Amino acid sequence: MTPLPRFLCDEMLGHLCRYLRAAGYDTLFDTNGLPDRELLQLCKEQGRFFLTQDQLISEHNAARDVAYILPQKNLDQLARALANHFHLDWLSHAFTRCLVDNSPLLAADDTALQRIPQDARMAGEQHKICPVCKRVYWQGSHYKRMHARLKKWQLAGFEKIQDIISP
Repeated sequence: MTPLPRFLCDEMLGHLCRYLRAAGYDTLFDTNGLPDRELLQLCKEQGRFFLTQDQLISEHNAARDVAYILPQKNLDQLARALANHFHLDWLSHAFTRCLVDNSPLLAADDTALQRIPQDARMAGEQHKICPVCKRVYWQGSHYKRMHARLKKWQLAGFEKIQDIISP
């Protein structure tokens, strides 16, 4: 099985970063304003793709085969460009990473379950916790909005494939 692509989003792509994490992709986010050469070096060392909208990144030799320059578009259009280029699956690994710090999520233990509002506890629902920041995840309204958008992106990709293979 081909490993999932790993990403590093520059500071202009925070919203996209959250959705990549929601889709289960290992995605770092530059919140420190590091120089491009350091970000590119980090990507090379860690086997990541550098996502940016900065056209000038192509001037760096280190950007070759590492940087992917996204268009200046809205989130849905960015997701489509990224999915087309990397053949992303928006749903297969969804909600397996922390949206805040990118850590893989674990099943919530009894202590974590106590932090979930009583009216949000649904029988049979998987509740998760981040082992690093201790944030607890459940399938509330935020999850439903994000999942609906990921599903829309997934279906858009499926429709494109159907257009290609249908006569």
